[in-house]
Amino acid sequence: MESGKAPHHDMGGTPPVANVSGTHLHLIHMTFFWGKNAEILFSGWPGTSSGMYALALILVFVVALLLEWLSRSSLLKPGPHNVTTGLLQTALYAIRSGFSYMLMLAVMSFNGGIFLAAVAGHALGFLIFGSRVFKKTGVTASDERSDAPLMK
Repeated sequence: MESGKAPHHDMGGTPPVANVSGTHLHLIHMTFFWGKNAEILFSGWPGTSSGMYALALILVFVVALLLEWLSRSSLLKPGPHNVTTGLLQTALYAIRSGFSYMLMLAVMSFNGGIFLAAVAGHALGFLIFGSRVFKKTGVTASDERSDAPLMK
């Protein structure tokens, strides 16, 4: 072993990055892991509580589902293109973008359960709001519209 280098015992993987804050040592996972002991979005949340972890999974699932709804909804009535309508569209787009980034950061916790909850929420949201399963027959792509353009 070279002097000054710590031994590396995990046979080729990179160890978690240490983040020292105060007297606590937090390990930041850079690979997927399973378990309820995670930090998602906020320091110490959901912590080690199974109930709070279940709440986090439900919250991520619901946010992903709502993002699919926001991406495909028509909340504003068609009409004249004025400043008020433009500002409302911009506000909806900002809300959708903000929730998208929050969901991305939650998935970046690298917790497998959070990742699966986000994918399941997006999938169910697409099934309900985007697929042909619940659409009226005879609806064409040109008839479909949403207030905010689809993210690509």
